[in-house]
Amino acid sequence: MALALALIEAAPDEPATPALLDAAYRDARAQVIGLTGPPGVGKSTLIARLIEALRAEGRSVGVIAIDPSSRQSGGALLGDRVRLALADDPGVYVRSMAARGRLGGLAPEAYAAAVLMRAVYDVVIVETVGVGQSETDVATVADTIVLCIQPGSGDSLQYVKAGIAEIPDIAVIGKADLGSVALKAQSDLEAALALQRRAADWSVPVIPISGTRGYGIQRLVQAIADHEGHLAIGGRLVARRQAQAERWAAETLRSELGRRGLEQAERAGALRLAPGEAPFGALHRLLATPLAPAPQ
Repeated sequence: MALALALIEAAPDEPATPALLDAAYRDARAQVIGLTGPPGVGKSTLIARLIEALRAEGRSVGVIAIDPSSRQSGGALLGDRVRLALADDPGVYVRSMAARGRLGGLAPEAYAAAVLMRAVYDVVIVETVGVGQSETDVATVADTIVLCIQPGSGDSLQYVKAGIAEIPDIAVIGKADLGSVALKAQSDLEAALALQRRAADWSVPVIPISGTRGYGIQRLVQAIADHEGHLAIGGRLVARRQAQAERWAAETLRSELGRRGLEQAERAGALRLAPGEAPFGALHRLLATPLAPAPQ
């Protein structure tokens, strides 16, 4: 896994890379869980508890942990493997990635890494960098999005007006052992989520948890399983992943060729994927094709 992830980071334009990723895309087996929320909310502690619960069920777990990058050096601590303090468990693999200045909460290679890991592990967890209200890129990689809120921080009120309130499938209130403060945060968040337009066939549960005490973890695991079952009905998962693939392709094309290249590809229908079609080889071929002259 480490060698394969190094390949997609170091040699993204080599023919072997899109071939590997297309094969992984077609052979997905894992549910991808995205954890998002502000810094200090306890995402790493929650991940550790989730891993314990999932491993107790005999399920293998892959983790993609995004760390903030220095604006001066571009480097990152990549410390989640230390913070998680996992034993040498062959059923768990943790990969840290630097955000490299992206404001959406993910590293540039996170989508490809998630596609690769979901073909190998039973569950993949993606932890975003925790930058705040602009952190919505997690919707491009996760099947189930878990929004984490900390009591007493005012986050629940901020998310009423933030785009991030539109994306969670599950919300958790961390540090639920704070009592009345946690209850207030829960009611505020429930009110904030009620204002968002979302599909009528899924109601976002708000779950109080305490990562240090393990309180609420099993309820969260059950909610994640319930959402997985929800996505299995009526082709919802296929549709979500196709939308993610098309958005990733569009963002990559815009980064490589600019706005004109993206508009040209959209006019030609090159970014519309058939259900189940893998995006990596298609995008590789598209990028290798010279741009036509701009229309007069």
